[in-house]
Amino acid sequence: MEKTIQLRRYTLIDGEYDAFVAWWNEWMPRVRPALGFTIEFAYGIREANRFVWAVSAPGDADAFRALEETYLASAERAAAFDGVPQRVAEYDIALVDDRCA
Repeated sequence: MEKTIQLRRYTLIDGEYDAFVAWWNEWMPRVRPALGFTIEFAYGIREANRFVWAVSAPGDADAFRALEETYLASAERAAAFDGVPQRVAEYDIALVDDRCA
């Protein structure tokens, strides 16, 4: 079955690493799968103040983008971010080519 993978690399705001990881662990494993995604992996790099994770969804890139739009507009996502301060200084988000391996 075809799937599309999105790699998400964040540089976190200084001093926010622990709070971000705690928030991510509380919300993303519930919210993303409930809306049709699979979390492929998630790793923190404390020394570099970075967090890297990948999320996938069945189908091609267009199907992923459509599901992402639904996720971004969802009440579940809104609840996850309600009252949460900005903890990410820089985002690097892209669909990846899984045909390299």
